[in-house]
Amino acid sequence: MSAAEFAAANLSRATGAGLDPHEYLRVTGELADLDQWGEAFMRAAHGHLARAGQAATAISAGEHLQVAARWFHFATLGPNRESALAAAEADTAMGRALDLLEPEARRIEGPDFTGRLRGPDDAPATAVVVPGLDSSKEEFHDVVAALLRRGMAVFAMDGPGQGVLAATTTVRAGYHHVIGQVIDALGAERVGLVGLSLGGYYVAESAARETRVAAAVTVSGPFRLDWDVLPAPVRDLLIQRAGGEEAARRFSGQVDLSALAPQTTCPLLVIDGGQDVIPGVTNGEPLARLAPHGQYLHLPHGDHLLGNARPDWLATAADWLSGVLT
Repeated sequence: MSAAEFAAANLSRATGAGLDPHEYLRVTGELADLDQWGEAFMRAAHGHLARAGQAATAISAGEHLQVAARWFHFATLGPNRESALAAAEADTAMGRALDLLEPEARRIEGPDFTGRLRGPDDAPATAVVVPGLDSSKEEFHDVVAALLRRGMAVFAMDGPGQGVLAATTTVRAGYHHVIGQVIDALGAERVGLVGLSLGGYYVAESAARETRVAAAVTVSGPFRLDWDVLPAPVRDLLIQRAGGEEAARRFSGQVDLSALAPQTTCPLLVIDGGQDVIPGVTNGEPLARLAPHGQYLHLPHGDHLLGNARPDWLATAADWLSGVLT
């Protein structure tokens, strides 16, 4: 795939994650080869770090640091010999941003996760935002912001094989063990989950097996994976995040909600885009149909992660989760 093709394929994801579209097009338009992706995105991130250092107010500095964190994260999506460094830089930049903008935000870690809890201490409900295969806690800022505006406490996390933990851990299909650790660490009696892309599977699997999950939202989440049909780039990414081809094949075979969907007794909102068509990936309609309290929102024009359709689902999902939990 050429640099231009890869950039076009990730445009709505990037803009949905808060990267300025003009800057994104400028940075990617200068790429002569896809191998330059990581270096170019890290250079853009460092530009925002410099702006933060020159900012006249803490608010401006914090905002530049948040943007830098997103650019560092997106530096990990394409070829990058320093992906581990970029992920660590994203984590550090977001931490510095929240120190300035939300000093009450807390870092919370466990054996298999790390993340930040934001929002009021007396929030009536807690939501956990779970990223996907190559996403991280720094990516879905608009989801976190929408939930915060509705008065919830929000924990954005990285689990095994994700974000800042990708360099030292591998993906795990039994994600409910991780969510159980998160709930224990948060000290919450019940939580709502929002999972995006592969995080949608993680959330659905956890909702079926962890009784303290009170509601769940999946966005572009897979119902099932078929290794033999998956496109080569997806297989390569799974191999990387699983620690080898045999482990990736085994993980792919475990991503199947056929038996778990009927066991999901909490309210469940499943959101899919009609343009999200990846060979070997079964979208979420069967999950919504088989779950006892499943609802399905299908957006015909939506792509993967629905970055091109934010007005059609984000507020709806945030209102739904807030209403169910509170």
